[in-house]
Amino acid sequence: MARVKVVINQKGGVGKSTLAVNLGAVESDVAAHAAAGGGESPVLVVSVDPQGSATWWADRVRSAPFRIAQAHDDVESLRRLHAVAGVDHVIVDTPGWIGDSPGDNRNGGSGEAMDAVLSVADLAVVPMLPEALSFDPTARTVRQVLEPRGIPFVVVVNAWDPRDGRTDLLETCDFVRSQGWPLARTVVRRYKIHTRASAEGVLVTEYPRTRAGSQARDDIQRLALELSMGVRSDGS
Repeated sequence: MARVKVVINQKGGVGKSTLAVNLGAVESDVAAHAAAGGGESPVLVVSVDPQGSATWWADRVRSAPFRIAQAHDDVESLRRLHAVAGVDHVIVDTPGWIGDSPGDNRNGGSGEAMDAVLSVADLAVVPMLPEALSFDPTARTVRQVLEPRGIPFVVVVNAWDPRDGRTDLLETCDFVRSQGWPLARTVVRRYKIHTRASAEGVLVTEYPRTRAGSQARDDIQRLALELSMGVRSDGS
């Protein structure tokens, strides 16, 4: 059975698509090195965002190393994500507004799709910007969507710019810990190379060997490893 990770937060603009696509690239890279033979990738990236940011990005990649599917209108397939033939890892990108209750069909009718995805989720990855405006949407995501369904989750501080200093980062980490939520030790830093990558059709595994490219790639690789090993709750 495939392991299903859902990248989710009710706040838009927190980098869900970037994380989903790049985690898919890293996991595919690891799978390719471990595989004894060829064949299709055992990694599937699924978008249930009607805007299709993840699939738009993947379509621009010359040769995506993972499988990709836009499935916001295919509820039955989403309920069977654990059982996709030849797939060991599924990463799901979700829309910015996901609703609070089952069947909430705001945001382009994606409520049923979200219910289907959440019903098979093994882990929710909750990206959060290091700013106070992310606190309430993240809390709603955890308290109204994840906890009532009993879905294991981890909060990931995403797009932290070291040039801004550590005050906002530390305040965000303290907020997460004060709620008793699991916090990833890996902090994903903000780099322009991430924002340009989608338009250029480049994945994190293809970033140039510059200092920024290497550091950006290291962040995603460390996060992917942490998620695969299980996340401690003491944070970063």
